[in-house]
Amino acid sequence: MDEGEKNLNTAKLEFKKRIVAAAMKAFTTNGIKGVTMDDIASDLGISKRTLYETFKDKEALLIECVKQHEEEKEAFGAKVLAESDNVLEVILEFYKISIEVYQKINKRFFEDMRKYPKVNELIRQSREKNQCSVIAFFLSGVEQGIFRDDVNFEIVSILVREQIDFLLNADIVRAYSFFEVYESIVLTSLRGISTEKGQKILERFITNYRKQRNEKI
Repeated sequence: MDEGEKNLNTAKLEFKKRIVAAAMKAFTTNGIKGVTMDDIASDLGISKRTLYETFKDKEALLIECVKQHEEEKEAFGAKVLAESDNVLEVILEFYKISIEVYQKINKRFFEDMRKYPKVNELIRQSREKNQCSVIAFFLSGVEQGIFRDDVNFEIVSILVREQIDFLLNADIVRAYSFFEVYESIVLTSLRGISTEKGQKILERFITNYRKQRNEKI
């Protein structure tokens, strides 16, 4: 491949990423159903034909959005893991980011997602693929003295995931804030699997995090 071809491929890749970024912002702000391919093309200042030459339909574009989100999440996890002293710190960093992300997403986004079988299958496959890594991650916390050694972490990870899925698709957030419900799910689960050492780290994080949140209000 000569230099010209490399530059062309790089430009195409950057253009594709720009489309995905614009689409993801529109989908999470307005819901998937509330966004058309015309809307996305207009936001980007390109023709609908150009958009369809890159993605054949909205579902194909949504699939690419999900793939890119998973890649970014993995990259963030690797970065945090390299900079953290223990696995609980990694989980808590993910917790903070998740709170910020989920609170900005229109609830209709998750409701609309269920109408796209290929997208849901992609998410299911990604979860299955990552399940062994998740369990190994928790077990490393046992070795660090952070998590208890009498816990079935496969069950724990499934239960937490199912509860978060329920949160994203239930009416409970109409009675309570998203933050309250999400905090109850994650922090209660972490308290239950943590050793005394882990609980001290967790309580210190909760105290500091709530203080920071109150200062922003």
